[in-house]
Amino acid sequence: MTNVRLPDAANDNWVDRFAPAKLQPWLKLGRFDRPAGAWLLLLPGWQGIALACSQTLVAPDLILLLKFAVGAFLMRAAGCAWNDILDRDVDIKVARTAARPVASGQISVKRALLFMALCSLLSFAILLTMPITAIWLGVGSLALVAAYPLMKRITWWPQAWLGLTFNWGVLLGYAAVTGTVGLSSILLYVSGIFWTLGYDTIYAIQDMEDDALAGVKSSARRLGARTPQAVLTFYGLTALFAFAAAYAAHLGPAFLAFGLLYALYLFNQARQVRIDDGTQALRLFKSNRAAGLILFAGLIAGVWRAPI
Repeated sequence: MTNVRLPDAANDNWVDRFAPAKLQPWLKLGRFDRPAGAWLLLLPGWQGIALACSQTLVAPDLILLLKFAVGAFLMRAAGCAWNDILDRDVDIKVARTAARPVASGQISVKRALLFMALCSLLSFAILLTMPITAIWLGVGSLALVAAYPLMKRITWWPQAWLGLTFNWGVLLGYAAVTGTVGLSSILLYVSGIFWTLGYDTIYAIQDMEDDALAGVKSSARRLGARTPQAVLTFYGLTALFAFAAAYAAHLGPAFLAFGLLYALYLFNQARQVRIDDGTQALRLFKSNRAAGLILFAGLIAGVWRAPI
């Protein structure tokens, strides 16, 4: 099968436009043509770092932020390869995923496993430069990553498991700065779980019909017509726990403006959800990078404070 632009990749993505043809299947295996997911894995880590800086009263370390960025893109690539290996028989039945490199036969399972191992080893090398608590947290996340592709077969709520997995970076980022896991980081982790449950439920709208035919479970299928109201509830809990984390960390009043903007951004997103519009669902899903950056900026701004 020749290289084709995958349905959820932007028309002008750099992989299809500039990458050599022989490299394109590998870059698509790691989702480098669709970086939204990598950002959503990275941002909780950055948020954890920013929250931890409220304890040390210093600006985030740019080198540490860069380490998390490289590690997030590598681990997302490894996780996607693992997902595609396990899901290859399901992916071929779903229009959006049928052309993925493993499902379409462009990359063999053995080579995909080697790709996954290489990305994981490079990410582990970065992890080893961090405090011991962060290292153990990073190793512990592997169980969440490994189990995620199986969740859609055994539960209607694989999006909740993704929330547990993607937002583990909050705890890791906090520990990378402080060497510990504090109450504020746990509250922010819970906030992130609901955030992911919301945006990944939106994402799952795209595949509702194909998932039903393939026998794949999702929160969008389980909720059906109640999906917009459920997303609004998930996002309300996201904002509530984000403010609770800020309070526990004694963030300054500058956080309030960003926190309110974050809540309004998510509310506006939730009110646009339509279960019969997959194109809109993908656009709304991708807009969560901006949402995550707003919260990240608020956590940084809240470091300089009189307590709220």
